[in-house]
Amino acid sequence: MTSKANYSQGLLLFSLKNKRQFALGTLKIRELVPYRPVTPLMNSAPGIKGALTIRDQTISVVDMAEVIGLGALTESQLKSAYIVVTDCQRKVVGFIVSEIEKIVETNWRAIKQPDALLGKNVFITGTVEVEDKLVQLMDVELLLNKIYPPDPQAAMAVVTDIQREKLKPMNILVVDDSATARRQLTDVLSLLNVPFHVTNDGQKALDYMNTQAAVGHPVNLLVSDIEMPGLDGYELAFEVRSTQALAEAYIILHSSLSSSISVSQATQVGANEALTKFDAQELVLSLMRGVEFFQNN
Repeated sequence: MTSKANYSQGLLLFSLKNKRQFALGTLKIRELVPYRPVTPLMNSAPGIKGALTIRDQTISVVDMAEVIGLGALTESQLKSAYIVVTDCQRKVVGFIVSEIEKIVETNWRAIKQPDALLGKNVFITGTVEVEDKLVQLMDVELLLNKIYPPDPQAAMAVVTDIQREKLKPMNILVVDDSATARRQLTDVLSLLNVPFHVTNDGQKALDYMNTQAAVGHPVNLLVSDIEMPGLDGYELAFEVRSTQALAEAYIILHSSLSSSISVSQATQVGANEALTKFDAQELVLSLMRGVEFFQNN
């Protein structure tokens, strides 16, 4: 069966210092503006150059090269730089890049996981070949996590003992290619003392679901990222709904994109819900709706 979820992905190609080429998904980008002077902020984190008002909204402006360890752009380099305004994880942030190259179309299946030897704190979430060149996809979630360290209380969700006990028997699967996002999601379940399984890509998730169904323990609650290399969240949801042994799963797709487009497409491929990540209480409420779904069917 051909997946109806075979969505192409626009990528903005850009370079940082020393002409190093990277990419960002265009759905996370609001606009591109030539660099202009910013207002310095007191006691700001390394890499935050200051604040700038764009279209009546004041945003933080960040030197991407400095945050990932390539060193800050010089004043002369800033004159020809651009600001990439992103909307991700409910934060609007401007990232300074050295040069804007172009926008290309690719498919999530063409994007590969980064080599595990690179370590856990590498700032890329995948690689893809564009015109015979290997391009690295920037992990925006990890960048934001470094600039704005998460509040330890952010993973705390309020549940009753009865709700917790109802969640515990559920076979819960969490899928996300970003190590930062996986940690956020799994911290919520760990603090609730609720068992779960986690994978870092859609194909592994589908394999796990098939294996669990074969032994009579199908996944009940699937929590999956949308934007993933290989088999993305849309395609995963479509495959689950198209496979009889898996089709009863309650599917929660989540995305760092602050866009109604994600919600609409998630519904089209059979997801029960779509969330803009990350909010611990919203996640738990969604999981509880999944529990009620199984109790009522």
